[in-house]
Amino acid sequence: MKQKFIYVWMGILSPILLATAIGVAYEVSGKAQAARDFPPPGKLVDIGGRRMQLDCRGAGSPTVVFESGLDMGGSLSWSAVHGEVAKTTRACAYSRAGMMWSDPHDAPQNGKSVAQDLHATLDKAGEQGPFVLVGHSLGGPYIMTYTKYFGQEVVGLVLVDAAHPEQVQRQDAVTKISEPVFMKLRDKMGAMLHWTGVVRAVVAFDEKAPHVPEPVFQAVKAYTPTSLGSMLKEDDALNETLAEARTFRQLGDRPLFVLTAMAPYPEETLSYFKITAEQAKKLEEVSKQMQDEQAAWSSQSQHQLVPDADHYIQFDRPDVVIAAVRSVVARVRAKRDGSS
Repeated sequence: MKQKFIYVWMGILSPILLATAIGVAYEVSGKAQAARDFPPPGKLVDIGGRRMQLDCRGAGSPTVVFESGLDMGGSLSWSAVHGEVAKTTRACAYSRAGMMWSDPHDAPQNGKSVAQDLHATLDKAGEQGPFVLVGHSLGGPYIMTYTKYFGQEVVGLVLVDAAHPEQVQRQDAVTKISEPVFMKLRDKMGAMLHWTGVVRAVVAFDEKAPHVPEPVFQAVKAYTPTSLGSMLKEDDALNETLAEARTFRQLGDRPLFVLTAMAPYPEETLSYFKITAEQAKKLEEVSKQMQDEQAAWSSQSQHQLVPDADHYIQFDRPDVVIAAVRSVVARVRAKRDGSS
């Protein structure tokens, strides 16, 4: 009887163990191929036992530093604008801890830890201020927090459809909008089991978002199994990050450019979040109000609505983002040279 019991369990466990072994081998092979096919642009900077990927190009002052939103693109989130900005001044894009080529860390991934990591990365790489910070989405609160703690280095900012510190509360007052529960569960399970190859197998069937360059899409997919967990850490710390950002909103006379995406929510987005067109319209109105407020954080600000761009303005209308960055750089230089 005991021997029969052992045979039954062997019959059950053997296929599972075999499938797991195949999955692990698939992940190891995929990770090695990702490293070969998509090496880190720029360099890896040691900030004390961890390496951060930093891609700096061009020459001139001030140095523009790009901060991505809550996604897994890292420095590649700025691929459509980075090169053009670098033609007229120094420009740096990087990947936060655990994203793409950067090593993860154990600390909470909130606004303060992000600011500290960025400061250490720039310092260890020998990148000198002054800096113009450019933040997309959650990158907005991140660069505001950086300015709070390292304001002596920051001379200008560009907010690209940036999150407002009170965004969650104000949107919830209109309608609850959140990712479906099963999607959150899927992502958390994927982050836990990324070593089994399951995430790599799933993202192989992902479809490219409009306007995202194919090389960027493929690179981000290749590193998704390792980036996913770090993105979820940032999402878990979202309330803490926004609470920190609420403590600092005065930029003085630093040149500020606010870009606001105004394209209507597409049908698939309404369906995904289970909201009506009327609810979406109210959310857009609240978003516009918050963007107006952000433009008031500096006495030297510009605010531009971008009607033909979705949330990722840097991909939908890279020319608009490039022009905004160059405008802030020009105003910083004029102020430095005493011509205004």
